[in-house]
Amino acid sequence: NQTSIHEFLLMGLSEKPEQQPLLFGLFLGMYLVTVLGNLLIILAISSDVHLHTPMYIFLANLSFSDIGFISTIIPKMLGNIGSGNKLISYGECLTQLYFFGLFADLDNFLLAVMAFDRYVAISHPLHYAMTMNSQCCVLLVAGSWVVTILHALVHTLLVTRLSFCGPNIIPHFFCDLVPLLKLACSSTYVNSLMLIFVAGTLLIGPFVCILTSYFYIALAILRIDSPKGKQKAFSNCSSHLSVVSLFYSTAIGVYLCPPSSTSGGKNRVFSVMYTVVTPMLNPFIYSLRNKDMKGALEKLLRRKTL
Repeated sequence: NQTSIHEFLLMGLSEKPEQQPLLFGLFLGMYLVTVLGNLLIILAISSDVHLHTPMYIFLANLSFSDIGFISTIIPKMLGNIGSGNKLISYGECLTQLYFFGLFADLDNFLLAVMAFDRYVAISHPLHYAMTMNSQCCVLLVAGSWVVTILHALVHTLLVTRLSFCGPNIIPHFFCDLVPLLKLACSSTYVNSLMLIFVAGTLLIGPFVCILTSYFYIALAILRIDSPKGKQKAFSNCSSHLSVVSLFYSTAIGVYLCPPSSTSGGKNRVFSVMYTVVTPMLNPFIYSLRNKDMKGALEKLLRRKTL
């Protein structure tokens, strides 16, 4: 006698009508800045042969992932706010869930790969060209894509075996896995087990790799005699560390901290930080603090202007 649900209701960030225009303008601006900034990074790297190095190849992939990451969530959110219709179909929800998982995990792996690249460059500079050769770069990037595609597919297929019979209200601004599992009226044991396993390996694993890489990077920097050399090395790493800190602190807060009765609003704020704010900050951090990127962007903009 149970009725199957074919649509979900996304509650969004706020239910107050007077706040909707402000949210629409704010997130539209953040979305445009993110897409434009990351697109400029991709174009600058692809047009300048001096930037065809492992570090910038990984950065171009991170920028592409950030564009896909934010485009999976924000356009639908803006459409719901603009139309006043907060419904999302079952198929749209699963599609959003799949691409969200894909690009979130891809960001996760690429940040770890970039940390490893900086570790080799600073701790073993004489062996950098041999270690981070073109074959190694292709394997790292391709491996990240393959693992994330398979992981997102597994989670999505596991959700398709669940039954949803009410309520259909998702207290979030997109179809995230955790609030979606709470609406299922069939057993979610396998889904929860897979979520814990993935959180313990695909999230914590790269995070530990990043911390280990930067521990050895810090030791290598402290052995540098020149104060100017130390400053340059710390400057190159600080931008990456700031993105890593924001991304992992908020993601771990959403998926690994014990849930509470007041965690719904906190989870939505944390989700905004790692799904919207982090992709928006990447272009500023990696371009404004990097002389090579600033030079490539100036050449690109000058060429387009001419």
